[in-house]
Amino acid sequence: MQIKPTINRLGEQAILVQWDFNITTENLNWLLKVKEKLQLKLLKSKVQIINTYNSLLINYNNGIENIYTDFETLESYDFKVIDSEEFKGELYKLPVCYDVEFGLDLEELAQRNSLTTAEIIDLHTLPIYTLYFMGFLPGFLYLGGMDERLKISRKNEPRKSVLKGAVGIAENQTGIYPTSSPAGWQIIGNCPVELFNAENEHPCPFKAGDQIQFYSVSKQEYDTIKQQIEDEIFELKPESHA
Repeated sequence: MQIKPTINRLGEQAILVQWDFNITTENLNWLLKVKEKLQLKLLKSKVQIINTYNSLLINYNNGIENIYTDFETLESYDFKVIDSEEFKGELYKLPVCYDVEFGLDLEELAQRNSLTTAEIIDLHTLPIYTLYFMGFLPGFLYLGGMDERLKISRKNEPRKSVLKGAVGIAENQTGIYPTSSPAGWQIIGNCPVELFNAENEHPCPFKAGDQIQFYSVSKQEYDTIKQQIEDEIFELKPESHA
């Protein structure tokens, strides 16, 4: 792993710290430990740190008084001091309905990858995925760890809109659209759980490093969960790790 990052100021309100390494859970674990220690121990000003696969974006929301000092500190910082202790994320199980109403691209995926729709559902619900980061919409989950047999390219022409909760596949990733949105991913189902609510104290219940596992539900079960969410009696809780 390249320990020494490239560090750049983005104007006067952000610093980008970027590494050149591959997308792996081991590298994510290391990156999240770096993020945690920078947030808690190194940077004295109040900042928001957002990770991607191989970078940290440090946003200064409440002024620019420390950005130049912090930039110099980061340039001389020995990132090797970050320990290898595993980052402990939570495990969540999320329902997905793969009904034909929601699985807009299930048949195409089945044909292109020489699978049955039942096999696709089994392969999609079996892994425990790692949440690498959230973007391009608030609360959009980029999940790694998908079975290679489900790998498929993005759509040639993105859809103008998909339903909130649409579950998609693109290349070797799977993800969930938190709101109705244009979409270029192959859509195979829908998750009824609220992924982002700006009115909540914590708008998104998940964080990078958490683990997600899907389980298949019928359309009737899906509708029941939707109603429970509307009635505010559905509660999403982390599972106990095995």
